[in-house]
Amino acid sequence: MDLRSLKYFVSVYQQRSFSAAAKACFVAQPSMSFAIAQLEGNLQTTLFNRHARGVTPTITGERLFPLAQQLLGQADAIATLFTENSLKQAFLLGVTKGLGVERMSALLKDFTASQELMELTLVSHSQTCDARIIMKEEIEENEQFISIWKEDYLLALPYNHVLSLKESITLADLDELPFIQRTPCVAWSNLNDTLTLAGFSVDIRAKIQTIDYALGLVQAGLGCALVPAHSEILNKPEVVYRPIEGLRLMREIVFAFQQSTAVIEQLQQVVIKHRR
Repeated sequence: MDLRSLKYFVSVYQQRSFSAAAKACFVAQPSMSFAIAQLEGNLQTTLFNRHARGVTPTITGERLFPLAQQLLGQADAIATLFTENSLKQAFLLGVTKGLGVERMSALLKDFTASQELMELTLVSHSQTCDARIIMKEEIEENEQFISIWKEDYLLALPYNHVLSLKESITLADLDELPFIQRTPCVAWSNLNDTLTLAGFSVDIRAKIQTIDYALGLVQAGLGCALVPAHSEILNKPEVVYRPIEGLRLMREIVFAFQQSTAVIEQLQQVVIKHRR
């Protein structure tokens, strides 16, 4: 039994005629009749009752029809799957850390929806890639970019910290303050330089890389941390956020690329929809 015979069987079942089925399948009627006879021989049963005006399926023909449709459908699905995979184009997107899971997931979902044949793979922003979502400070000389998000940095404090009672924090408040240092972080470097010039310094209690770990340590009461103020972060429980007086620290997240292509241009349109 082969798929072609099952296809011919389904056509005869639907057309109720060998000649009509042969036309629908673009084959000669003798070829259609031979294929059905061969299928009946393999199954050792009669699938159709032949009469002058056409054919009607037997009981076994009725039982075979849904099974044949299912098998042919699965065969088409397999062929489509491997055809699509062979047509898909790999696209490497470099992503810097700490951009926020929810908003990045929404952006990436729209990326893939806009490019059905794109096979998206996320890599480190420092690896070779087709485009990058990074902080503006990480742009290289040969890259073009468009802005996605801009956000200020705020001081994250445990909810029961004495400084949480203040509306804003002064540089003097930071002197000897227990602090969670997150690196790499351009905002931290700027803050540290400003504190040094003012004759102040914080008390570094931990050095980590990720924002989530920094906030976890703040929640645990180990110290304070400088973090970007986007919605996912501001909704963290048991943490309050305060600006630092006279010092505005911010970051800009951009979509960067070296060469504009049709894919890149369409992805830029997606980025524009997500701008804030």
